[in-house]
Amino acid sequence: MKRLAWALLALTFGAAPAVASGCRDLDHGGNRYTVCEVDAGAEDLRLFLYRPDGTPWGQFSAVNAALRPEGQLAFAMNAGMYHDDRSPVGHYVENGEEIMRVVPNAGPGNFGLLPNGVFCIRDGRADVIETLAFVDQAPACRFATQSGPMLVIDGALHPRFLPDSTSRYIRNGVGTSADGQRVVFAISRNAVTFHDFGTLFRDELGLPNALYFDGNISRLYAPDIGRNDPGFNMGPIVGVVVPSGS
Repeated sequence: MKRLAWALLALTFGAAPAVASGCRDLDHGGNRYTVCEVDAGAEDLRLFLYRPDGTPWGQFSAVNAALRPEGQLAFAMNAGMYHDDRSPVGHYVENGEEIMRVVPNAGPGNFGLLPNGVFCIRDGRADVIETLAFVDQAPACRFATQSGPMLVIDGALHPRFLPDSTSRYIRNGVGTSADGQRVVFAISRNAVTFHDFGTLFRDELGLPNALYFDGNISRLYAPDIGRNDPGFNMGPIVGVVVPSGS
């Protein structure tokens, strides 16, 4: 665990241009959202979970402090469901090292509402992949986090989503383009249903695949728009790293 964390923080920043992720507010279907777009071919997108001593980072500020003086977070968000000890519920890979295996079967809660999926970051691209397809493809992810349910699967909403659902929460998730270059993270600014959230990615953002990260605990760090949401310690965190001063 220590080797993984130190290797992550020791990465150099010269290989990719310093592109600050763009976040903006938008309205869709009578609901309010904040979306942050990332160019997977140009930006340094990573996952963060454990410190060098094996304890979870927990907070955006802890990750930022560890990255200095070499770099800083341009954007970050909670990135998947976790247990009480902040360990990931599903598949998790950080800097090429598997921390948790793939969970392919149905189970309780939103995570087990199949189909669920994996957010996979590779060199030059990032993809949301349905879990069974992910198992078949076995992509070499540098970073990966499994969550659920899928919001959009090959252009279709999850089959269990109901337009008239009354289950509304603050929700966050991620969607990707077919070529793996465009990655859009979204968090609702008011309580929304799964159906509402899925249509944001499919209809407003035009993304063929999207994955739910979580609800209630959903948090965003986006200094370019003045967001640094407080809250309890988190499990997996996804973020874009830029050199300090960018």
